[in-house]
Amino acid sequence: MAIIGVNKDNFENEVLKSEKPVLVDFNANWCGPCRMLKPILEEVSEEESEVKIVSINIDEEEELAEEYKVFSIPCLVLFNGGKEVKRNVGLIPKDDIQKMIGGN
Repeated sequence: MAIIGVNKDNFENEVLKSEKPVLVDFNANWCGPCRMLKPILEEVSEEESEVKIVSINIDEEEELAEEYKVFSIPCLVLFNGGKEVKRNVGLIPKDDIQKMIGGN
């Protein structure tokens, strides 16, 4: 499954009302670790059908970043049933992402 770009207009439907758990990647184009994380998340999205992965550019969606208290990026936030259940800040390896979404 491809990574879905999310903004304030579709956040509720794509994340909060999702039937599946959703891993939200808060990022920015200028962020080196964010760019390094992107291909890892693309791999995970192809392998893990039980979770949806979405991307939010914090420069374009400052309100969402502020609402979810994203102060450092990359920031991965796992939502399940519309609630935040896990969070990780910084670049992490693929196996840690898989553990994050698997131990849900």
